Formats: sequence, structure tokens, C-alpha cells
Amino acid sequence: MISRLFIGLATSLLVLPVGATTFELHDEETRVIGHNLVVYSRHEDTLLDIGRKFDMGYTDMVAANPNLDPWLPGDNQPVLIPNRFILPDAPQKGVVINIPEMRLFYFPPKQANQAQQVITHPIGIGREGRDTPLGKLSIIQKRENPSWTPPESVRREHAAEGDILPAVVPPGPDNPLGTRAIRLSNPSYLIHGTAKPYGVGLRVSSGCIRLYPEDIEHLYSLVSLNTQVNIIHHPYKAALSNGKLYLEAHKPIPEMYDGVSGNMTPMVMAVLDAQDSVLSEQDWPFAEEIVMSTHGVVKQLNQQEEKIVDNVWFVHGGLKLETGAKMRKALQELNMQDKFWPLRNKAIDEVVVGPFDSLQAAREAADRISAAAGIPVWPAHLSEEMF
Repeated sequence: MISRLFIGLATSLLVLPVGATTFELHDEETRVIGHNLVVYSRHEDTLLDIGRKFDMGYTDMVAANPNLDPWLPGDNQPVLIPNRFILPDAPQKGVVINIPEMRLFYFPPKQANQAQQVITHPIGIGREGRDTPLGKLSIIQKRENPSWTPPESVRREHAAEGDILPAVVPPGPDNPLGTRAIRLSNPSYLIHGTAKPYGVGLRVSSGCIRLYPEDIEHLYSLVSLNTQVNIIHHPYKAALSNGKLYLEAHKPIPEMYDGVSGNMTPMVMAVLDAQDSVLSEQDWPFAEEIVMSTHGVVKQLNQQEEKIVDNVWFVHGGLKLETGAKMRKALQELNMQDKFWPLRNKAIDEVVVGPFDSLQAAREAADRISAAAGIPVWPAHLSEEMF
């Protein structure tokens, strides 16, 4: 039985490279995935360092942690990782990109006898005046180690700032397309990597969609030609999970949004789509605060603060593709296999180690695991929904 199970698992992994940014959907009605958590920073961290390990973009981290300096959050500071997502209200097929959320969702073809999966990565999008286009497109070309032929308009822009671009930028570490490029059926636009990872989670491109180098390699290995790419603008989202209503709001892109800032109508419509009833008078102030703050953190209705279990400590290494395997190997070397903690609502291959009864014990374990695995790991608190 065990050998058959192992063979089946190995076969499925060959079909679909699985990482900790991959979630299983319990059924066709599932709209809320993932979980928020808190990690405790090290003195050398920036919010961007931590965010990248958890596959978060710049805006994700800064909006979720408004009281922390993005570049110098300090040692032993609680950092919220907003790793709960409401799936966009769009067909769960191919690639769905929500522009105000600056996030990509990929729904791979469903495998027989397996739950539908969704893979999510943060993105950088077009800056003002060079917006990423909305609409239904498809993938028409995939290129490894692409060269870049900057459009004449881009060369003029750079020249005006004293930066003379060549007619063609060859593959290499300075190529702004990174190591992979996926061309869309609007051929002026690509989904690609980047030589400047700090731009993920910002409006910095000329309209193309940027991913972290490791994320574009992951996505590139999965998508095929003719895959649908649906680019949408949904700043306000609501969904039910286990009978509880969750809300999420992001800043609309002004050029794509004709509503008034703070207008509650789009959120009211999202709530109606989620539960077929309007918010009660007592629920209205909470929803209004979500819309006005646009911090991007998915919150349960009337739960202002995340319900973190703060008297039990864990160790978390982030959500990158290789993290789970490295942590498992390290725990085996350290004879700490009994410290694997089973999670609810987790991403596939997400590894949490614990429990520990103090921050000091968790930090000591984190140092040992980090040294053995060769990756940074952090003391962490989990939300109640993980237990």
C-alpha cells in the first residue's frame, strides 16, 4: 500500500511541479484559500526579504504592516504575512490576473481523481500611462533566456533620462525580461521574469506583467500554449467560507475605475454575490473600514484583528518552491521529525515546525534549522483557523 501511494504521488509530481504557493480547492464553491500568520523579524531583514520568501510583493507587505519601516523593521518585530486570499470572481480556468491586487492565479487542468488546484504568485504591473491591458487573452509563445527588443517609445523615454538603450538587449543578468518570457495574444505584452525583483508588487513596468525569477520559472514549466489569460480589475472581493463572510479590498487603478473613492457599492455587490443578503446595520462600519483602508488583508467580518494563537510558537521558512524539501531534510538531520506540525488550510508542501513554549525556544530552533537547511526561517504565530 505504501509503495503504491509513493508511486502515485511521484507520478502526480511529475505531471505538476508542486510548491507551497499551490492550494487545493475543497470543491467548486471554494473561494477562500490560505491563512494569515505572524513571523518575528531578524535584525538583518527588510519587509521585502521576508515577503519574497513568502511569495508576497512589495505592496502586500507594506500595506499589511503600516507601522513598520519597510527597509528597517527591526529585530524581533511581529510581521503580518497576508497569506489568505479570496479567489477572483472569474471562471477558474487558465491564468487569472487581478490588476489592483497585483496577483496572478493559475488554475491548472484538473487531474483525474484529484482536487482542483490553484497556484498564486505576486506580480508587478504597468505604471501610470502604460497600463497593463484588461481582457481575455491567450498564451501564443514561450521563450527561455529571451532577448529584449525595446519599443522605440521606451528607448525615447530612457534616452530622455540619459539612459541609451541598445536596439536589442541580449539574454543575461541585465535583461529586464529575466530568464523566461510568455507572450500573450496581444503581442505587445508579456508575462516575464525580471532583473529587478523589488519591482514585484509595484506599478513599474511598461505594461507587461513581472514575476519573481523563481516564480516565472515555476509558472513557465506549467502553462502551455493557448492557455487562457483573463486580466481583470476587481479591487473589492467577498466570499463565504465555512459559513463565515470574508472581505478584501485593494486600491483601484484610477485609470481603470470610474467610481468615487470610498464608494461602498462595489463591495455591497460583492457581498450580495457571496451570500444573497445585504450587510446588517451593525456590520456596515466594519465593511466600510475595509473599503476605506484598502490594506489588502483578507478579514473575517467584524474580526478587526487576526485571531493569532500567541502563547504557542512555531518555526516557518516561507512558501517558496524548494523550502519544504529543504526543511524536511534539515529536520531529519537534526532528528526533529517529531516537530512537523499538521496544518489546516495550508498550501501544498507548506512546512511548519513546532510547537515551542517560548520565543527563545522557537528562535533557537529556527537558528538550528536555518543553518542545516541553508535558508532563513522565522519564529511564528499561527492563526486559530490552522488548528
